[in-house]
Amino acid sequence: DLTFGGGGHSRAILDQLDERGRLIAFDQDEDAWGYAFSDDPRFQLVRHNFRYLQYFLDYLGISALDGILGDLGVSSHHFDMADRGFSFRFDAVLDMRMGPGSDITAARILNEYPEEKLFSLFKKYGEVPSPGRLVKAISRFRQHASFERTGQLKEVAEALAPRRDAARYLARVFQALRIEVNGEMDVLKEVLMQMPQVIKSGGRLVVISYHSLEDRMVKNLVRSGNTDQAQADTDLYGNKLVPFKAITRKVIQPSDEEIEKNPRARSAKLRIAERL
Repeated sequence: DLTFGGGGHSRAILDQLDERGRLIAFDQDEDAWGYAFSDDPRFQLVRHNFRYLQYFLDYLGISALDGILGDLGVSSHHFDMADRGFSFRFDAVLDMRMGPGSDITAARILNEYPEEKLFSLFKKYGEVPSPGRLVKAISRFRQHASFERTGQLKEVAEALAPRRDAARYLARVFQALRIEVNGEMDVLKEVLMQMPQVIKSGGRLVVISYHSLEDRMVKNLVRSGNTDQAQADTDLYGNKLVPFKAITRKVIQPSDEEIEKNPRARSAKLRIAERL
């Protein structure tokens, strides 16, 4: 489990394993460590970013895996904690760091990034409508004050949000900053390119993504073996050189019933692939 979080997926996996099974979970966030199953000998939590997957498998003496699950969304406990700055529902310090070791915070980005760089990240990572208007508003604000708290950003962004869909607009703004703070796209690319080496033949890769850029990288990996290209390389005879085959022809998305039970699943996209 690449994304342990609150342990929901890990618990479901453990429920399906017999006594011979073993589950390795990754999470760099100290808040998640308290959810670890210390009473289950089949479980081990690696307290680091999942980009180091292959390194820690070597360290643990594991040559290949039967399956990997990655839920790329922010854990519910992150959104529900008021002091980390992930949610616009609370007034908190503009931090958004998933783990230690970085001095890049959401506040620093808002206060120091030039307008062109802000425009790019809100357009690319948040798909924010008319990002230029938001960037201009941020620039006007920081001419007389520094961004320090989520409430300040919410006030600036809310003035530009569509009246009927303000929450979605704000979510996109906050998402873009979180992705930039944590370098999420670079980390995802790094771990996805390890998948052909760490999953054994017949093993499964399951990824839940919440952003078009994430989903495209996963889709490309399955189709071509490379996150950066959609078309697979071929050998001299025209045979595709791919390490995976898709188990589901189309991406799986939540039903209306599931969205009603869990609104945070609205943008989720699930892809499943098998290692050849």
